[in-house]
Amino acid sequence: MMKFPKIDFPRLKSKLQVKSPWDRIIISLLSLLITIPIFIILHQNLRDLNWSFNLDRVFIFIFVFAAIFFLLMLLRTIIILCVAVYLLVLFYGTVIGNYGFSEISEDYNSMIYTMSDNPFPQDIIVAKLLPFPNKSKIINAIEYQNPKVRNFAIMATTKHFKGIRGYSDYRTTIQCFAVFKEINSRWNYVNDPKEGDYIATASESLEYFSGDCDDHSILMAAAIRSIGGTPRLIHTKGHIYPEILIGSLIDLEKVNYLIKNVLFTKESYGKKIHYHIDERGQVWMNLDYTATYPGGPFLYEEILGELTLK
Repeated sequence: MMKFPKIDFPRLKSKLQVKSPWDRIIISLLSLLITIPIFIILHQNLRDLNWSFNLDRVFIFIFVFAAIFFLLMLLRTIIILCVAVYLLVLFYGTVIGNYGFSEISEDYNSMIYTMSDNPFPQDIIVAKLLPFPNKSKIINAIEYQNPKVRNFAIMATTKHFKGIRGYSDYRTTIQCFAVFKEINSRWNYVNDPKEGDYIATASESLEYFSGDCDDHSILMAAAIRSIGGTPRLIHTKGHIYPEILIGSLIDLEKVNYLIKNVLFTKESYGKKIHYHIDERGQVWMNLDYTATYPGGPFLYEEILGELTLK
């Protein structure tokens, strides 16, 4: 009778589970990057036990790191493959001058810096993870290179605030405010069809200056970008509105003076300027269709997502 050799299953299993040293290194680095923001959230929300040398926080960090490391190691094949693909995407972005290694490093550092000073750091993570509605359609609809859009923006700059002198450092901002004044003085709010969202292009909205909040935001963003401004769109509960990059807090003081005393004196008299400060410390000012001056009141305060156009 023919005998088959015995198979040592435990030994075979251990051989199949042999892990490359590079796997552990990659998983360790990834675990550390994930652990840091999670630890900040736990640190801000858990009670401080006042242990010597902050040992309670040290134990929390070690526990979170170990748990994430163990979980990622269980899924290491998929994780390593995803990391490899993502690195290739970042390398391609770096080569062609789009979003690459330096940008993701800057964004991560800025996020950690902002979370460390925020009493609700989880809100920053949530805002970045939530999807922006109709993102691809909106990006395609912001036709800032369309001649009709740029010609409209140029017309607005010759119609409003052309005679303002002495603020050369804020010329682009003043011209973008001229675009805001022209659009908001003519905008007519019209609902989308009941069947769903209708995303109008910027050039389409120029014909009648009518549409809902996303149509207004698209036109505003396209016109502002066409003359050198930096807009972004903010997604809140059931609403989208545009903002413009002002710069630093020092810039905010000067722009606030311009709005209150030079450009929108009547509209902003006795009223507050509304803005957001992002994770990089940059100031963004509200340009919603509901506002009669830049920095008008927010329709909804909570930010669920943002789409920056550079």
